[in-house]
Order: sequence, then C-alpha cells, then structure tokens
Amino acid sequence: MRVPFGDKLQGWRRYARPVDWLGLVEKLLLAVLALQLARLVWVLLTPVGAFGPWEGRQAQVLSASARQALFASFDPFFRTGAPQAGNGVVTSLALTLYGVRLNEGTGQGSAILATPDGIQNSYAVGDEIMPGVVLKAVFFDHVTIDRGGAEEQVFLDQSQPASVAGGPAGGPGGAPEGDMAPGEGAPSPVPGRDAPSADAVKRDIGFSPRTQNGRVTGLVLSPKGPGFQNAGFQAGDIVTQINGQPIGSAGDLASLQNQIVPGARLSLTVERGAVTVPINLILQGQ
Repeated sequence: MRVPFGDKLQGWRRYARPVDWLGLVEKLLLAVLALQLARLVWVLLTPVGAFGPWEGRQAQVLSASARQALFASFDPFFRTGAPQAGNGVVTSLALTLYGVRLNEGTGQGSAILATPDGIQNSYAVGDEIMPGVVLKAVFFDHVTIDRGGAEEQVFLDQSQPASVAGGPAGGPGGAPEGDMAPGEGAPSPVPGRDAPSADAVKRDIGFSPRTQNGRVTGLVLSPKGPGFQNAGFQAGDIVTQINGQPIGSAGDLASLQNQIVPGARLSLTVERGAVTVPINLILQGQ
C-alpha cells in the first residue's frame, strides 16, 4: 500500500526538531571571543626582540677650526638685520630714517623717512618715496628700498645723541630753547656735536687694524678727542663694514680715510661688545 507524499511530509514535520538559531549565534560569538583572548595572551607573553644596538652613540666633538667655521656661518642672537657681505648696498640718496614700525604677524610695516627736501612722511611697504624709489621691506634697524630694480638699505641714524628726558623745553632737565627747532619738540642738529666735521673725525678718532688668524677683520677705534664721542662711538668699538662692504685687508683703512671728506655719507657696522650697531655719519665741513 502506497502512502501519499503529503502524509510523508506531515510525518517528517512531526518528528523534526526546530533549529535554535539564537544558540548558534551565541556559540559563534563565544568562539570569536576565545580567539581574540588567545591572541591577546600571545602578544603579552611573547618576548620582544631588540630594536637596535643597546650601546649609546659616542659624542662627536668638532675640532677648533670646525667649530669656529660653524659659529661664524650664522648669528645665533639675530643681533641686527644688517645685510651680509654682498647682499645689500647702503643707498647714496639723501634719505634719513627716523623710525620704523614692524608687524610680525603680516611681515609688513612702515617707516618714517625724510626726503632730500627735509620733509618727513610715513610710508608703508609698497609706497613710493620718490620717483622710482619704493619702500620694499622694513626691519628693526633699517629699511630696504627698491631703486630702479636694485635693492638698497637705509639705516637708522644713531650718530646723534638722545635728547635729555625731563621737563619741557627750557625747564629743569629739558633741552635749552636755543636747541629747539621752530615749531618742533626735538632739538635741531648742532654742528660739531650732532653732525661732526670731517676734520674732527680724522683728528679725534684713531684707527688700528684687528687681525684674526692672520687676516684683517675690522678696524679698532680709539678716542683722541671730543669728536670721537660726538660721532656716536664708544671706546672699544670695532668697525667691521663700511657702506655694506666688509673690512678684509689693511687697505680698507686707507679707503676709509679717503672717504672722510666734507659732505660724505658713511654707513658703518660697528661691533660693540656682544652686539652690533649701525652708525651713519653725514660729515660736515669746517
């Protein structure tokens, strides 16, 4: 007797056990967790090999000549923004720099300059100072101008002594009224004090070469009269550059003496102890 297929299917369903899918997923997760725990134990217990030689590296001490060459290649104190040899020329234009304002955030700035007619104005970077002359950059002690495509420098004039702080003009501690320019609060230049003559510079300032390792690297200044201090120098000052050109031989002393003439403009870079200062001189006649 044949049993119909439908009756067979009903019988299979009656005796078949339902599949527990939730239990299978739980067992699978437990297996994965056990595997990860085994890997963690392996990482913690497995010894780590050396990453490199354990011996410390020996310090390499440079020779005296190598250290001297290294320290001479840069200025770690950024004492001046003066251009290095061959990187700038002091302008021959009759421009006088009275002050600068720097913006460290933007790198821009402005400067107070007097043109040859003596009129002072404030110029921002990019402004035209004179026909064909544009203010290109501002530094804390000088500015760079673009003169027909050539870069030239104008330094702050530090040859004039600072005025005495104190009361108003003519009062206690103030400058005498005879030194005040009409309508201005600053003393006018006094010949022989603020603007030394060429004869006073030659007569009152002594020059002697400074040699290092057999070569001339500067001119040592010594006082011989009042013109030394009036020009803005101090005992022990050493001139290292003349109009942007470094002192490199004994012949530079003769070159400097030949340039000390009435009406000359001299821009000197002077070592003063641990600092370097620029001093600009406009030499007068008698």
